[in-house]
Amino acid sequence: MGLIGAIIIGALAGWLAGKFMKGAGFGLLGNIIVGIIGGIVGSFAFDLLGISMGGELIGSLVTATVGAVILLFIIGLVKK
Repeated sequence: MGLIGAIIIGALAGWLAGKFMKGAGFGLLGNIIVGIIGGIVGSFAFDLLGISMGGELIGSLVTATVGAVILLFIIGLVKK
């Protein structure tokens, strides 16, 4: 997947994670950053658990969204 694909997946994952976590979102750039970092976190978490989502579009979106939810949960804990 190229850079444009990673940005699009990151934006979608960040937006979805914001909806799951009942947040207002971080705007387009913030959602992209949360989604891309979430993709890294999700990939690491899935590797630890032995789960493989594959490299397809939906698998990447699910991985990035789960990672972004984990990231937003941790950020929420730190902010308290």
